[in-house]
Amino acid sequence: MFDVIYSQSTGFNFYPEPISNSKQTFDLKPTNTQNPSFTAEWYQLIDDGKSRRIALTGNFTLAALNKRSRALSAELAKHAKNPDLCWDLSNIKYMDNAGIVMLWKAWDTQRPAQLILRDEHDKMLQRIEHLPAETPEPDQKKFLWPVYAAGRLAMLMWDNLTGIIRMIGQLLLDTVFFLRNPAYIPWREISANLFRTGAQALGITALVGFLIGIVLSYLSSEQLQMFGADIFIVNILGISIIRELGPLLAAILVAGRSGSSMTAQLGVMRVTQELDALTVMGISHSQRLIFPKIIGLGLAMPLLVLWTSAIALLGGIIAAEIQLGLNYYYFIYSLPDAVPIANLWLGLGKGIVCGMVIAVIACHFGLRVKPNTESLGEGTTTSVVTAITVVIIIDAIFAVVFSDVGII
Repeated sequence: MFDVIYSQSTGFNFYPEPISNSKQTFDLKPTNTQNPSFTAEWYQLIDDGKSRRIALTGNFTLAALNKRSRALSAELAKHAKNPDLCWDLSNIKYMDNAGIVMLWKAWDTQRPAQLILRDEHDKMLQRIEHLPAETPEPDQKKFLWPVYAAGRLAMLMWDNLTGIIRMIGQLLLDTVFFLRNPAYIPWREISANLFRTGAQALGITALVGFLIGIVLSYLSSEQLQMFGADIFIVNILGISIIRELGPLLAAILVAGRSGSSMTAQLGVMRVTQELDALTVMGISHSQRLIFPKIIGLGLAMPLLVLWTSAIALLGGIIAAEIQLGLNYYYFIYSLPDAVPIANLWLGLGKGIVCGMVIAVIACHFGLRVKPNTESLGEGTTTSVVTAITVVIIIDAIFAVVFSDVGII
């Protein structure tokens, strides 16, 4: 083993024996009185009257440095400010990447003018020196950062859109397979998803629908009383709840409740490598996980829409009777004449479409979760926000396309 002495004037010089063993020339004189433990364990300052050098000792490895790396780096950085100081690394027993990186940062990413080190340590140092330096962002990029940000967002949206299209295509293939092989239809999974997304959501949808019906009826009656048109409360509540608010409220609640649950379930399966285990066993993700969720939520949503609209109308009837004195029997009797049946079918159609879209979005972002907890939280949040946004867009599309349907 050779020692390597590097100096900016002469370059590399090789010696058959470590220079640090030449005790006849230098006397060990520890001068670091502020932190004696570092001086004894990690380095020593040596001064023979002609030159000064710092001799590093011990193990400069990640396990040995542990929590003392920051304090030791600060101590060495103080000595690195002296350009005449010779650094002797020949007495280091073991050194890994963590140790050489700490020294490189202490030297302010520049090799000292006088350096003594072994050839294997010199190779490690050369690898760090040859790493590409971090280049600052050009002024043009800083000036056009809105364009870059918009471009990244557009590419992300395109990536998600193509992923959802691929998932829909795979679902169509699975549907054809199940139609040809009815025995393989996962009835249990569909039934379980129907129960979780439908039956268990009856409570929250009923509560929100009832309160919305009361609020809408109370505010509408206040305005109708000013014009003496109390009986038109039936038309307002019927059209607004059955056609718009019932499907929209149910879809938003399901997107926040069931959509987040689906994304989290698939995300946890990704984190715990259950999806990889299913792949190893030859079980299709789309047939056993995605298909039952989409079919289950597609069947549950129109029922939830019907339930939410009925409870919202009940709240409206109660508020109308209290505020306007309108008899509930008259309300129920006049409702079929005030609201054509086409509005009910339109609301149920919204429920089917929104339910399947929510399930597709939830499964898409669930499968894109990376195997870490941070990605799980981000994926669930993105899934809920995207699903609610798409639900509102679908509602707007239905309102424009079917603007002449069910309106007297």
